[in-house]
Amino acid sequence: MEPHGALERGLSVLRALAAAPGCRLRATDLVQATGLARATVDRVLATLVHLGHLRAEGKDVLLAPRLLELGAAYLAAGGLPALDRPAAELAERLDESVSLAVLDGDSVRFVARHTRRRAMAVSLRVGDLLPADRCAAGLVLLDPALRWAVDDQLVEPGLIAVAAPVRAPGGDVVYALSVTSHTSRHTAAELREHALPYLTGTVAAMETALASPAPGGDRPVATADRSREPKGELGASYLQSLARGLGVLTALGGAPGGLTLAEAAVATGLPRATVRRAVQTLAALGYVRGQHRFAPAPRVLELGYAHLSGQTLAQLVQPHLAALAARVGESASVAVLSGDDVLYVARVPTTSIMSVDITVGTRFPAHATSMGRVLLAAEPPERLAALTLTPLSRRTLTDPGAFAAAVRQAEATGYAVVDQELEEGVRSIAVPLHSGDGRVVAAANVATHASRAPLAHLTGTILPELREAARRMEADLAHLPPAR
Repeated sequence: MEPHGALERGLSVLRALAAAPGCRLRATDLVQATGLARATVDRVLATLVHLGHLRAEGKDVLLAPRLLELGAAYLAAGGLPALDRPAAELAERLDESVSLAVLDGDSVRFVARHTRRRAMAVSLRVGDLLPADRCAAGLVLLDPALRWAVDDQLVEPGLIAVAAPVRAPGGDVVYALSVTSHTSRHTAAELREHALPYLTGTVAAMETALASPAPGGDRPVATADRSREPKGELGASYLQSLARGLGVLTALGGAPGGLTLAEAAVATGLPRATVRRAVQTLAALGYVRGQHRFAPAPRVLELGYAHLSGQTLAQLVQPHLAALAARVGESASVAVLSGDDVLYVARVPTTSIMSVDITVGTRFPAHATSMGRVLLAAEPPERLAALTLTPLSRRTLTDPGAFAAAVRQAEATGYAVVDQELEEGVRSIAVPLHSGDGRVVAAANVATHASRAPLAHLTGTILPELREAARRMEADLAHLPPAR
């Protein structure tokens, strides 16, 4: 296989998976979808699974959250993080959906979305495409002379929008900022009159942000080339040039505006000639653009970004919960804090005559559950003091001092055990789940009947497995956009 034929073929496999229902296929389906030989598909899949971009489930392969780092590289290089807050504030002020889009061939590709929760909602996702000549965003991107444009049901009956161009410091139109609504709320003329003053003010704030230097400077951090390491483990199944090419693509998002070849070589630890070949291949395929400085192109978002970035917490943790439940032979769950309760958002039960009967959507008082303890450990002390410690069994901690000490212990040790405080016979252990920025956003637990699992078994045998599952969940959470 030629050096960067592997990169091109790897991207064709990712495109085929991203276009498939549910973003999952079998290897035999990928052979048909890509026209590649089965042996080639198997090597590509082995490499992408090892890199964490794909996950294998039985005979199926599916996109994994780490693949989001490719799309995140494009968004970072384009300065999108600095524009997200003004867009969110505009959506909040107008109580309408707001989006940013870029021109991608004959289409516009959406690169940021802030939607409003309504029965009649706009379902476009980051990474989705619309015909450029049939939407307000496309009209201002196609004609840089326009100060604004209105879409009066061009794409779909009932859908209306007003858009304005966002310009880079040099004056080129780089984004279109749109406000989208429905004819049940406004006419197109009413939406323009209502939104345009705020829209133009937000555009000015975005243009100021694009003109401001990025914090921390643009110098890439030197790293070592680790693409050789898996060769000994995977042997001929590992396509080093594919791993290197995707590493280069990710590295190009290391600074607004992208990197030079020399900077990309520093960032990846690869020889400059290797980086040049990867960039040339990626540019020929439409995934990189630039001349002196190179950055990921909008087409990168077609590699599953819309599907993966829209995943819920439940969808993300479910495969890890299933693997955990299979390893320990007990039910596993994930919950979030909702008021004074824990709310179950994902669960994998075990099949036995005597099992803990809980379903997704179940609520329990947080103070009497192991997941509640680790979630409350991340809350301010006044939150604990305001809880009503209702007794649910004869073992429930109802003394405020003893309860506060149990929460402090959960914070110190990183786990909580609750022994029959929720219900006689139910014993559980939980650990917190952190988002990419370090916040505690959920908790994972294993629950069992007290007769089946002594406390020493929970802390000695189940806790290490639970922590490993949590580590895997957090690794996926780190790739989700903050809004998710």
